[in-house]
Amino acid sequence: MEVIYVSKQKIVDNTNHLFANELVFKDSAKKRLGFSNSLQSTAKLILDVISSAKLNNIIGIRSKAFINVDETTLTKGVLDILDKDRFILNILEDIVLTEEVIKKIIEYKKQGFSFSLEHFDSSARMLIKFKRLFNYIDIIKMDIILSEYENLKKVMGKFKQTRIKLLAQGVEYKEDFEDCKDMGFDYFEGSYVDKPELVELEVTKEPAQMVILHLIQIIKNNNTTEELEHYIKQQADLSFKLIQFFNNIVQLEIRIESLTQVITLMGRNKLLRWLVLYLYSEVSTKGASKTLLELAMRRAESMEADADAKDKDKAYLAGMFSLLGSIFDTDIKELMERVKMDTDITMLVIHKKGIFASSLMRAEIAEKEYLKKKMLENFEKLNTSDLVTTLEDGGVSLDKDDI
Repeated sequence: MEVIYVSKQKIVDNTNHLFANELVFKDSAKKRLGFSNSLQSTAKLILDVISSAKLNNIIGIRSKAFINVDETTLTKGVLDILDKDRFILNILEDIVLTEEVIKKIIEYKKQGFSFSLEHFDSSARMLIKFKRLFNYIDIIKMDIILSEYENLKKVMGKFKQTRIKLLAQGVEYKEDFEDCKDMGFDYFEGSYVDKPELVELEVTKEPAQMVILHLIQIIKNNNTTEELEHYIKQQADLSFKLIQFFNNIVQLEIRIESLTQVITLMGRNKLLRWLVLYLYSEVSTKGASKTLLELAMRRAESMEADADAKDKDKAYLAGMFSLLGSIFDTDIKELMERVKMDTDITMLVIHKKGIFASSLMRAEIAEKEYLKKKMLENFEKLNTSDLVTTLEDGGVSLDKDDI
């Protein structure tokens, strides 16, 4: 079990009612962790907190939340899994506004996301830097501490004529609050309004292999694409890796805007293949997991090549599933009963019978010949205990009198 620390601070409207909470993530009770410190930490935070039911424990069922975003989180697809109705994407003041970043902001805005600007100091420099974005910004968080008063009034007058809402950031005293209300601010944030509250969350999650197996079952049950998307969205690390995988292998002119689009363009058979690959590469804790993955892929490709045209997808999955028991502690029969795969696949994996049996046999013979050759070439390097374990795991009894 892991502990995640989240600092939340209330943001109120001009009637002093809660509008939203700003979330700041920490890796300890004291040390601040920027939400977008790195792609890895961002994906982890989405997984552990903000895409789960634990979010409701932090901000309530209906409240919105501000989260900081930078060029990395905007351009790498990490945010695609967020609920656009609950999160306001808070653009950091030091963001590097490349053409790619601006393009992604426009895309997310078209999808229905709301944007805010962080620590806007009302300077000419800031006005010039964000000029191209103002049509896509919903809230400007104007830092009343960093802003010069005359600049603040002038910039407020400019934006008050637009649809953009203005938030007074840095409201430390009652006088600040009253002055900002008189100036016409829409929202208020600062220690006078609310002091940051540190929330400690114990994070637990369902074992990854069970998540994948359940998803495979959903696909095999022919559930709707919407149901598929809903389940995948609840597994943020899975969503992130799926989007990342899709972006890496597919070269399309169209813009990917949702998981539904990814699922539709990939197709269910290709999605199934990817999920089984994910099981081998991400779930296994065995040292040989990479080699097992390569072996399973070679076996699957060999069986796919042997199969009739109508059975090629099934043959590939049968080959992949035939080695899946190697990364699970549970019995392979129990595993196959859980996912309820096609009868031909199940028959092969459990009983080594059916239309793919001869193809599997040929693949296993080729594998054993290769492994036998490698073992004999490297026999002197092998550890005695590893040899004993391998033989006994394979059902070979050692004669104790001869040892």
